[in-house]
This record gives sequence, C-alpha cells and structure tokens, in this order.
Amino acid sequence: MKYFGFLIRFVIIPLIALRFLIWRDRKNGITPPESMQNWEEDKVLIGHVTIAVAYTTLWDNYLVANNVWSYDPDLVNGATIGYVPIEEYSFFVLQSLLTGSWTQYLMGRMEAPEENTDNILLRVLPTVALGVIWANSANGLMKDRKNYLHLILGWALPPIMFQTAFGGDILWKHRKLLLASMLPATAYLGATDSVAIKAGTWRINPDNITGINFISKHLPIEEQLFFLVTNMLLTFGVTLVQAKESEKRLPEFIRPAYTRFKSQWNS
Repeated sequence: MKYFGFLIRFVIIPLIALRFLIWRDRKNGITPPESMQNWEEDKVLIGHVTIAVAYTTLWDNYLVANNVWSYDPDLVNGATIGYVPIEEYSFFVLQSLLTGSWTQYLMGRMEAPEENTDNILLRVLPTVALGVIWANSANGLMKDRKNYLHLILGWALPPIMFQTAFGGDILWKHRKLLLASMLPATAYLGATDSVAIKAGTWRINPDNITGINFISKHLPIEEQLFFLVTNMLLTFGVTLVQAKESEKRLPEFIRPAYTRFKSQWNS
C-alpha cells in the first residue's frame, strides 16, 4: 500500500466527512459553548498545523536518519525534505486537522462544565509527574540515543508539561471532552498504523523498541504511545486555545502584543 494511498483511505476521507459534519452543525446553529469560542475554529487548526510541522520536522528526520523507522522507497513518490518523504509531512498536517476537527466537533455537542478552575495543584502535580517521566527518558537517551520509547517521551513531554503547567485545571475541567476526543482518535490512528506496518508502507526497527505489541502484532507499543502523546498535544492545545479562561492567565507584559495578534489573525 502506497503512503499516499494510506493517507487517502484512512485520513483524508474521514477528515472530509468530519469537516462536513462540522459545517452542517455550524449551519444549523450547533456551536461550541460561548466559553469555548475564544478563537475562530479554523484559525486554531491552522495554528496547530504550523506548530506540529515545525516541532516534528527535526525529530522525525532524526528518526529516519538513524534508522529508528524507515519507509519502503517503492511506496512513496520519491520527494523528500531532508530524510523524510513528503507523505510524512502530509501526515503531520492531516493528523493535526483530523484530531483537531474531531475535538471541535465534540465541543459543539457537549455542554460546557461549570466547575471552578484556578487550582494550582491541578497544574503543579501533573507537571511534576510528567517531569519525572521526562527526566527518566532523557537519562535513557544518554545511554541509547536510538531508543524509540525514550525518543517519543523526550520529544513530546516538554510541550505537554507546558500545557499542564499553564492550564492543568482548565484541562481537568474539560476532561470529558478530552477523553472523548483523545481516546477514539488514538485507537483509530493506532489501528490504521498497524495496517500500514503490515502492508510494509513503513517499518519500525526492532532493535530500537521493547518488542511489546499493543493488541496487534503489527503495532509496537511505542507506536500506540506516539499517537497517544500527539493526540494529547492536539486535544490539550485546541481546548486551551479555545477556552476563554486561558486568556486571563497571560502575563501582563504579553497581553498587548497578544491582543494585536489576535485581532489581526481573527480579522
């Protein structure tokens, strides 16, 4: 199965269907709660796509350059940026749009919780816990710089820690939305990933993984973890950006520039 064939079947077609459902909902007046309309939805997705491509590019190039994962050259069109095929960059974009759109669709279908936020413990405790895991992975990478598990956690946890430190209590408040967004998206992408691995579209080097599979013998647990943490980043990010509570947390010295940027970006 060619890489673009995988994208069309398993990402682009579901994304088109999801965007149609969102369009129909908004046309019928089904929108996210007022408290979750801090930014225009399309602009939120564009922002996340931009960040995803910028943050993932060097990391993914490192993986391919060091043969942590590889692809069948006969199943891509041959165009690369660095070591990575153009199809992989397309995946960065499409996963961001798919998971982000799914989160926004659910926002319009779920009532806004009325819990109070501004709970420092809900920001500090998860950040510290994630920091411990990150430190362990960073230590592991000092010993084995090709360990896929440590590479995933070492790369993904810092921005997740930033999100929890900034708005862990806001995320907890919207936990039902986050679970409903993140878990199905993670299960779906993991399942489709196993199809691509079985078809030989790409390959995870067995020398750099634990050898533990997640449900399917074609799905290393590291791959399922990858989709979990990337979907955490996306669902946490979309929720925090769209929540009006987040804006109140910005430091005073940032607010003038932020206000100007928001006005220009949403215009």
